[in-house]
Amino acid sequence: MFELDRSQKEIQKAARDFAKGEFDNNLTLELEANRKFPKKIWEKAAELGFIGIQFPEDYSGGDLGILEASLIAEAFCCVDSTLGIALTLSGIGSELIARFADDKLKEKILPKICEGNMLSGIGFSETNHGLDLSSINTCAEFNGDTIVINGKKTHVANRGTKGAYLLLCRTGQKEEVPSKAFSMVWVEGDKKGITLSDSGPKFSTNMMQSADITFENVIVPASNLVGKQGKGQVLLEKFYNEIKILTAAQSIGIAQGALDRSLSYIKQREQFNRKLAVFQITKHKIAQMAEKVELARLITYKAAYLFDKGKAGSCLISMAKMTAARAAVEVADEAIQLFGGYGYMKESEVERFFRDAKMTELSFGSPATQKDIIADAIIGRIK
Repeated sequence: MFELDRSQKEIQKAARDFAKGEFDNNLTLELEANRKFPKKIWEKAAELGFIGIQFPEDYSGGDLGILEASLIAEAFCCVDSTLGIALTLSGIGSELIARFADDKLKEKILPKICEGNMLSGIGFSETNHGLDLSSINTCAEFNGDTIVINGKKTHVANRGTKGAYLLLCRTGQKEEVPSKAFSMVWVEGDKKGITLSDSGPKFSTNMMQSADITFENVIVPASNLVGKQGKGQVLLEKFYNEIKILTAAQSIGIAQGALDRSLSYIKQREQFNRKLAVFQITKHKIAQMAEKVELARLITYKAAYLFDKGKAGSCLISMAKMTAARAAVEVADEAIQLFGGYGYMKESEVERFFRDAKMTELSFGSPATQKDIIADAIIGRIK
């Protein structure tokens, strides 16, 4: 039977208390409407050690694991899904720096991420091609002790000159197999030759502004190569395994937050002179919602625990991501039903929880993609 230890429970409580004290629905609505990042809250979260808790202590991290990072993501998203996602993805892409970059690049980047001094984003997909590796055209050419980058990436989050980006670039020839043709390169946002084009408002998570980014003869040090040259596809898969666990944790928080708000509402709302909570149909809805949250939590915690032990495979991680994200969507949808017309209004929060839940389901691999990964692992190679 899986149970959190004392330290993990304390982290969970600290994250929950921080969120309850700092998050505010009116502020969220304002920031979301204006597409502004919650800078002050992010800086406070970093000061208290909630950002980069899974990174080494030598680089200002907490020297803990993805399980602890997941507990924080869950707690934050339970209180406010939009703020929670923005904070827990503030350093997205730096996971590969922590695990595969050399010490010099770690020292250069990770303290800034953990201390709330740098935002980061990932530049993997390209216009009209998404993540079809055979069609990626952004190239990185090695020239002595520098790398020259040319190309365009789409829908890159956390844009801005004070941030940085992890790019998937072609470093091999077109005819080379994908497993050898790509590399990961870290690029600071203030480099000459970078042009940003606003991607516009999104269905959700608008605190994390997105941009299409053009790189024209952008020069970075050769030391900004993450991992080995030609290993970009391998690193991409490893990144997705880690970030999918964090996304599953966000989903659990969203689902739990929608359930909590539903419970509060049905206990005070009356129909036919009776509380909604006394009707059997309402009880059954709540029971099913609670069941989905708990099952999603168990498989996500298992995936996070085994990941920290170096034992979690892509199959289990995809199961956790798909299960948790689907639970978030279904629980948030049911919450809107329980709230009735009020659930459709922004001030109720549950409509925003639903939109954010949908983001977790679609990001870092759709349900169909997760099913492919799971099926391939279970069926194995067909002779």
